[in-house]
Amino acid sequence: MSTEPRAGRPKASSRETIAEAACELFLERGYEQTSISDIARRAGVSRSSFFNYFSSKSDVLWAGLDERLATFEHRLEGADGKGAAAVRAATLAIADSFAPDSLALGIVNATAMGLEAEYERDAALRRARVARAVAARLLRDGADRVGAEVAGAAWGGAVLAAIEAWAHDGAGRTSLARFLSLAADAAAPVSSATVAGEVAQLRVVVQAAAFEQTLAFYRDVVGMPQAEAYEAEGGARVAILTAGRATLEIANPAQVEFIDRVETDGDAPSDRIRLAFEVADTASAASRLADAGAEVEASPRQTPWRSVNARLRGPAGLQLTLFQELGPAE
Repeated sequence: MSTEPRAGRPKASSRETIAEAACELFLERGYEQTSISDIARRAGVSRSSFFNYFSSKSDVLWAGLDERLATFEHRLEGADGKGAAAVRAATLAIADSFAPDSLALGIVNATAMGLEAEYERDAALRRARVARAVAARLLRDGADRVGAEVAGAAWGGAVLAAIEAWAHDGAGRTSLARFLSLAADAAAPVSSATVAGEVAQLRVVVQAAAFEQTLAFYRDVVGMPQAEAYEAEGGARVAILTAGRATLEIANPAQVEFIDRVETDGDAPSDRIRLAFEVADTASAASRLADAGAEVEASPRQTPWRSVNARLRGPAGLQLTLFQELGPAE
């Protein structure tokens, strides 16, 4: 970015031009030493014209994200469906049309611009804004207040962490959507209300003659981290893999028949016991599993309940459903 004053800059300037001029000055002089008049002069506009685009000097950095947070709040207020799914969908939508802007430049150059303290204060306000919106939505959907507030704080941290990681990874050369998806995966567990019961954990036990092959497939290809492993006499071995939240879905024959019609072409009926894994992208996950040797029984397709499902046959003869939650319809 050039640091020379731009002679001949047009008087009628866009918001992007003013923001670029501001960032030039922040790098040259420092944030505190740069006034709104300095920015307007560098941009070739009047001071009053500056306020047609920004409400303050810090707004130069935050205006783009603030617009998306306003949309985020609106989505959470009006979205149908479960609160956790609505929060995830609204979070991922923040990336829509979010091009590299002055915020990314400010994050990467916070020290050079002398705005580290200012950034931390302003970032805290945006974390709190996300947290309030999420907590309000989860409370409306029946969550307890403590759980909703904790979940809100987690999502507020997730959004800012994703934006910071995106900026440092090279905004414009990398995807904000990818970082938001990773952050959402980290925050999601605290958004799902759990009901206390007598069972502390659900574990599915599978007998696999081809132990190493089966372990490698579910651990390394499907992506289930190994939590524990044990060996005993006679060559006995067991590995315990984790898969996030565990649920037991109980369906009557009519429901199974309905699912088979929706999820398959009618030529891959459900086993009595079928494993279902939630993934971020069903199509890519199904392709990855097929490349590793799984048999595709039904290709990815959208269901009436707003998910994308695929059915495969994995090692140890397990029938697998991969499903990607799409969230509420727009």
